[in-house]
Amino acid sequence: MCGRVLLATPVAELQRLFGFPELPNLSPRYNIAPTQDIATVRADETGRHLALLRWGLVPHWADDPSIGNRMINARGETVAEKPAFRNALKHRRALILIDGFYEWQAAADGGKRKQPYVIRRRDRRPMALAALWERWKGPKGGPPLETPLETVTIVTTTANATLFPLHDRMPVIVDEADWDAWLNPETPASVAETLIRPAPDDRLDAVPVGPRVGNVRNDDEACIAPLHEQPTLF
Repeated sequence: MCGRVLLATPVAELQRLFGFPELPNLSPRYNIAPTQDIATVRADETGRHLALLRWGLVPHWADDPSIGNRMINARGETVAEKPAFRNALKHRRALILIDGFYEWQAAADGGKRKQPYVIRRRDRRPMALAALWERWKGPKGGPPLETPLETVTIVTTTANATLFPLHDRMPVIVDEADWDAWLNPETPASVAETLIRPAPDDRLDAVPVGPRVGNVRNDDEACIAPLHEQPTLF
């Protein structure tokens, strides 16, 4: 499961890379968690656009938006079948922009304490995660929301060889050559599904970090400091 991400690349650089016109004031974030807003690129007939959507997809048919808390990820193997995701796969695909994500490795001795890792591209370029988004207008039969709630989920797949020692799942990282195909609503869902695959084994690295990232209130560069650089009490 992908449950924490970071994005610190300046928005002007993201604009250059992804080709959207917006220039919002995005502060560096080192510990973005579910239910928080996350930088998302969508496309329509006018081109690509950047928006901040709430992480945790709320299906259009939901009675309660809290269902989004359980829908931060969508399994790529079943995304075309699940009622919460299948229409979004056909019509509402997006890219979530990140510099990296975190994963926790279970303790070798079976203990409760897990070791967090930050996973980034080896060249430290930003990544575009396959995502699906929805617009929730309120519970069925009730008055529509004045401002619809727009939410998003990250599509996941089996882990590559780099990440498998940490976890058996990873987010789908869409190659730059495939951004247009994934974003274009005219791309058939069957074609989009072929882009749901693990990243190449040599694309990423995983660096152990301290436990600071485990608390969502901690959101600074210290979250990604390698473990051997963590300050000690002695």
